[in-house]
Amino acid sequence: MATKLGLTVLDKGSLSAARELEDFPLKLFPEWRLPLSIAVGLTAFFFFYLFIRDVIYAYVEEKTEISYRIMVSLANKVFPIVALIMLSLCYLPGAIAVFFQLYRGTKYRRFPNWLDCWMLCRKQMGLVALGYAFLHAIYTFIIPIRYAFRHKFISEVVDEIKNNNITPFYFDNTKAWGADSFLSLGILGFFLFILLGLTSLPSVGGSLSWREFSFIQSKLGHLTLFICTAHGYIYGWNKFLLPSNYKWYTPPGYMLCLIVPSVVLVLKLLLLLPCVDRTLTRIQQGWERSQPKEEMVEIKATNL
Repeated sequence: MATKLGLTVLDKGSLSAARELEDFPLKLFPEWRLPLSIAVGLTAFFFFYLFIRDVIYAYVEEKTEISYRIMVSLANKVFPIVALIMLSLCYLPGAIAVFFQLYRGTKYRRFPNWLDCWMLCRKQMGLVALGYAFLHAIYTFIIPIRYAFRHKFISEVVDEIKNNNITPFYFDNTKAWGADSFLSLGILGFFLFILLGLTSLPSVGGSLSWREFSFIQSKLGHLTLFICTAHGYIYGWNKFLLPSNYKWYTPPGYMLCLIVPSVVLVLKLLLLLPCVDRTLTRIQQGWERSQPKEEMVEIKATNL
């Protein structure tokens, strides 16, 4: 009837989808709900976790009141932790999807709904992670102008003058290497982080070819994750060997945030193995592994 009236017909599915199409313009940031929920949950968890380890522990065990650290020091620990975890969550679903393809031996079967939703919001997760990285950079810049930092520095100088210590401090080359490597990896990782965020913008990504966009988001993305993870490992250095860092038998926050990115990098290394990469390339080019008849019947029934 619509064709006879001269109207263009566009199939959007059954009539049950009409309500979703009518409500779509009224939805408020539907693609941002999951990333923001994860970011808020991680922020709340690590904030209270570090608040208990740093502030409450110092007050109970050491009788020291350091609640002023909540505003800057504690926040500057939470922001990089959440940023690194959110960045790793952008690339974890891709690795899981690849293992699904390797297990099934084909690329023509749909992923589970939870994985499909996860992969669709990777861009939003990356932008949220970039926002937390920006906050971490800004909070780091203001550390030298804090009253507590200046007071501690001046107190150390005054103590040295009172004790007539004119001998220069011992210079540790190992600590110098660690500090410089920590700072340089942080700067480089933040630069690549910004580059990933810029290419995700429609105006920038639209000017790139698919191969260029895929190279930046995949290759440079994993490189950014590797550099930021190395930044976290160098921050820890040998602190994990000191029993004093395990307050109330709990690990430091940086150790917890390195779990997810380390898992993602290990999965990526497994996928780069020649025996795995060769099979994966064939599958992504359309090759399908022979399957039992019972499974083929089930797949056909599902497709129908």
